[in-house]
Amino acid sequence: MAIERTYAMVKPDGVKRGLVGEVVGRLESKGFRIVGMKLMQITRETAERHYGEHAGKPFFEGLISFITSGPVVAMVVEGENAIAAWRTMMGATNPKDAAPGTIRGDLASTLDENVAHGSDAPETAEREIGIFFQEHELLA
Repeated sequence: MAIERTYAMVKPDGVKRGLVGEVVGRLESKGFRIVGMKLMQITRETAERHYGEHAGKPFFEGLISFITSGPVVAMVVEGENAIAAWRTMMGATNPKDAAPGTIRGDLASTLDENVAHGSDAPETAEREIGIFFQEHELLA
């Protein structure tokens, strides 16, 4: 397996509910290294870049409204098979389908407010990391 980087985010609902430590703890206890992290308020412009592939879809405005509704914790996570491993740790997008032991299975309550986000492919990870971080903000 290759060492790779992925973009991970604790969404506004997770920050509001005080779940940042829980999420970070799960990442670290799995052996992942956080090479970038910041608490930030996402602007509408940044949100539209982040969710650009969904522009024009009926749920787009709801996504933008939610992700800009409060602070998020943006992270770059590094480790072996980080993209797939983080997605497995998060669980299914809809919490009712997420397995116990996953972040969404244990902590999320609705499809719209499901605590965490993670890149779904290497290309997506590279694009999302570039939206939220500059190279000098990341540990070597």
